[in-house]
Amino acid sequence: MYRVLVVLALWVESALFPFPALTAMAAGPTVEITEWMVPWENTRPRDPWYGPQDKVWFVGQAGDYVATFDPKSGEFKRYDLEDGAGPHTVVVDEAGAWYAGNRVRHIGLIDPKTGNRKIFELPGDGYRDPHTMAFTREGNIWFTVQHGNQVGFLKRDTRKITLYDLESSSSRPYGLAVDSRDLPWFTLFGTNALGTLDPSTGRVKEIRLPRSESRPRRLAITPDGMVWYVDFAQGYLGRYNPGTGAVEEWPTPGGRASGPYAMGADALGRLWFVETGLKPNRFVGFDPKTETFTTAVPIESGGGVVRNMMFHKPTNSFWFGTDANTIGRARVR
Repeated sequence: MYRVLVVLALWVESALFPFPALTAMAAGPTVEITEWMVPWENTRPRDPWYGPQDKVWFVGQAGDYVATFDPKSGEFKRYDLEDGAGPHTVVVDEAGAWYAGNRVRHIGLIDPKTGNRKIFELPGDGYRDPHTMAFTREGNIWFTVQHGNQVGFLKRDTRKITLYDLESSSSRPYGLAVDSRDLPWFTLFGTNALGTLDPSTGRVKEIRLPRSESRPRRLAITPDGMVWYVDFAQGYLGRYNPGTGAVEEWPTPGGRASGPYAMGADALGRLWFVETGLKPNRFVGFDPKTETFTTAVPIESGGGVVRNMMFHKPTNSFWFGTDANTIGRARVR
């Protein structure tokens, strides 16, 4: 009865929230999920980034736009791209909003004040499909080039892009995160491996995972330097220790068909991910100290597929987009 009363109270929290907040009532961490409907239908909003002035930036992969959302006012603003741009990630700093033009071979920079764009073309021939991006401490950008089988680096001051080839063909570098030394770590979704790169030598190191059927898709790095990943193909959460080379894995609560996809780490070093193989999608946490999972919380819109998410420390929240055409916030406590 208590759980029902909590959900009903959250349902009327604000007229801006077309979907209710849902709370995991199990002992330990709790989660409150709220979603807002994006006004442009069937555009696959994804990969939000909490930026300056409390604006949440995101891209419309199927709508060819970059947009902002103001959680306080509920206002959306759209910046149109060329037809077929297929944008993926967007990351934001004082220079503006950097987005990955996945199908148009470039990384773009949008000036929020004017809407003007600068385009930085990926060099060379072949597939040039920038995918997931992350900043270094100096504001440089590491990014994956999935079908180009490369990892890229955009230097902030010169705007020069350098591409690094991977050793294994068709390894499909996908999710990416940057560690405390500004080194990139990435998943190789086309095979059972993680990767990292030493920019001083340009050498890519591939780390083979113990199960050949593994297909790691997203990853996160916790403050202790551990590299965590989700195995989308078989439903595992994994941890790689760069110091020892050890790999440990835990089956996700939803099982082999759970399809864990979007993931991240919170300020306490807990891991959170979305089981997208289940309908509705479910938000799940994991505490490395106790090696236990939280009670799964369903995403009210269903989610469709939640592909990526960003943790915003000041509000202790993850932001994500869904194929159900919503932008979501998951507050963790």
